[in-house]
Amino acid sequence: MLPFKSLLAVDKTAATPVFVQLADQLQQLIRSGTLTAGQRLPGTRQLAQLLGLHRQTLVAAYDELLAQGWLESRSGSGTFVTSHALDSRPQPLADSLALPSVRHQPGYSFEPRSFLARPVLTNPGGLRLDDGFPDIRLAPMDELSRAYRSYFRWGNPQQHFGYGDTKGHPLLREQLARHLNETRGLHTTPDNVLITRGSIMGLHLASQLLLRPADVVATGLTSWAGATMNFLNTGATVLPVAVDQHGLNTDQLADLCDRQQRLGRPIRMVYVTPHHHYPTTVTLRADRRVRLLQLAGQYGFVILEDDYDYDFHYLSRPILPLASADQRGMVVYVGSLTKSVAPAFRVGYVVAPTAVITELAQLRRIIDRQGDQMLEFAIGQLIKTGVLKRHFRKALRTYESRRDYFCQLLSTALPEAVQFTRPDGGLAVWATFDPAIDMASLAERARQTGLSLANGLFHNPPGQRLNGTRLGFASSTEAELEQAVALLKQAVNNR
Repeated sequence: MLPFKSLLAVDKTAATPVFVQLADQLQQLIRSGTLTAGQRLPGTRQLAQLLGLHRQTLVAAYDELLAQGWLESRSGSGTFVTSHALDSRPQPLADSLALPSVRHQPGYSFEPRSFLARPVLTNPGGLRLDDGFPDIRLAPMDELSRAYRSYFRWGNPQQHFGYGDTKGHPLLREQLARHLNETRGLHTTPDNVLITRGSIMGLHLASQLLLRPADVVATGLTSWAGATMNFLNTGATVLPVAVDQHGLNTDQLADLCDRQQRLGRPIRMVYVTPHHHYPTTVTLRADRRVRLLQLAGQYGFVILEDDYDYDFHYLSRPILPLASADQRGMVVYVGSLTKSVAPAFRVGYVVAPTAVITELAQLRRIIDRQGDQMLEFAIGQLIKTGVLKRHFRKALRTYESRRDYFCQLLSTALPEAVQFTRPDGGLAVWATFDPAIDMASLAERARQTGLSLANGLFHNPPGQRLNGTRLGFASSTEAELEQAVALLKQAVNNR
C-alpha cells in the first residue's frame, strides 16, 4: 500500500474544488510512474477515511479520472490505473464587380494550385446541418455593442485610431493570457500571445515561419483541409497517420518518425486537433497526449495544436491542451473565438514562446499590418467583465441539450441509414451514411427540399470513400433540428 496520506494533500481554502485537487494529484502520480498501469487503487470509502474527507469527494475524483481515461473500473474488482497508462519508469515530457471589358484570363501565365480548390463554408439561410457553427442568436450582442461604444470614449483618440501593436490590442492580449491560464492550464504572458484574424491566419503564419519546401508534416488521415492547404502551400510534404476512436495513433506516428529519420527527411511538424479531432470529433486519449509530447522531444518536431472549439465539451471537465503540459517549448497553440461567439468576429490567437511570437508578428506585418483594434478592445472588455465567461456557460448548456435532442432524432428517424457516435464535445456530429447512398446526390436532394448540408466529399482521404459528413446541431433550435431531420429523412428515402 502506497502512503497515500503523504502523497495526497488538499487545501480546503483554495478556489480549486477538493475533488479536482485530488484528481490532478492522482494523475501526476500516474504520469510520474508512482502509480503503475494496472495498479489497484484503494476503495473510495477506505481512502476517504485515510484522508479525513467525505466519501463523495473521493467518488467525484475517481469519476473525473475515469472520464479522462486515467482509471478504469472493473466490475466486482475495484478501480485500477488504466492498462494503457504510461510506462512505470518516469519519463521527461519534454468581391468586387467586374467591368464588362475585364478579361477572364490574363495575358500572362500562372500556375493554379489545385489543392486550394475547396468549397467555401457559409451560413446559409433556412434550415441547415452545417459544419459546426455557433448560434449567433446566443452571442452577447448588446454587451459587445456597449464595449464598442466605450472604445470611442476611453483614452486618447489619436492612439485609438492610429497604428497599433502588430501583436494585437494590449487589453485583449492581457485578458486572453489570463483567461487561457485559468481555463486551459497554460503558463503564459501577453508576450506569448499573438492576436490574429481567426485561427486560419494563425495556422498560415505558423506554416510560413516554421516550414520550408521539402519539409515533412504529419497529420491525421482525416484532417482539416484548411490546415493541409497551408502546409502544401509552403512546399511541404504531408504524410497521413491513422486516427481511430482514441484519436491520432501515436504508435504509428513513432514508426513514421523513425522511418523518416532513417531516410534523412525527419518529421518537421505534427498537426493535431486533440480536443475534438476534425472531422470525426474524437478526443485524443490521455496516454497518447503524453506520448506525442515525448515524441516531439525525441525527434524535435513542432506540434501545431489547433484547439478550435475547446469551450464546448460536455463530458466532465475539458481535457487540458497539449500546450498545458509542454515543458520544452515544442507546442504552437492556435485557437479562436470565432466558434465561441460568431464567425463574423475574426479574432483568433497563437500562443508560443516569445521568440516565435516576435517572428510571427514580423511576418504578419507583410500580410496584415494589424487587426481590428476596436473589435479586439471590445472582446477584451467582455473577457475582463466576465461577460464572455457567462456566455460560454449559457451556450454550453444550450448546445449540450441540442446535441442530445439531435442525436435522439437521428437515432429514431434514420436508424439504418446513418451511423454515428454521440460526441463528447464540439458543435457537430460525425455521421457516416449507408454505402448505397451517394452523398453528392443526397446533399442536392436535401437542398431542393430547403435543407442545407455538406456532401462531405472533401473529407475523403485520397483513394478512400468515407461516405460521411459533419452535421452541425448548435446553430439550430430544437424545433429547427426536428424539421431538419425530417427533411434529411425525406432526402434519404427519395433516392
